[in-house]
Amino acid sequence: MARAATTSDGFNAIAESRRRDILNYLADYERPVGDIVAGLGMAQPAVSKHLRVLRSTGLVRVRRNGRHMFYRTNAEAIRPLHDWTKMFERLWQNQLSRVKERAEAKQKLLDKN
Repeated sequence: MARAATTSDGFNAIAESRRRDILNYLADYERPVGDIVAGLGMAQPAVSKHLRVLRSTGLVRVRRNGRHMFYRTNAEAIRPLHDWTKMFERLWQNQLSRVKERAEAKQKLLDKN
């Protein structure tokens, strides 16, 4: 089965780890491409390519100020990704609770002996 295009949706866009790095880097502040290049130690063409994908899926917003472009993570576009992953957080919480209950039950048995 052919893989979906990286620009088809946010899930495909974040499949690339460097794009996740860029989203994290832009989460707190809007930044120009040069700052992203320097901050993440990536080549400028690679950063531009990744930003193009992130922009096309709406995960990153851009603001132009004269000739300068400033990029920032679009939190609203990330919400569906967050909501989907929350389901797995609940799953892992249940798993961890069960492991804890078994460990405590085993410890009680050991304490009785």
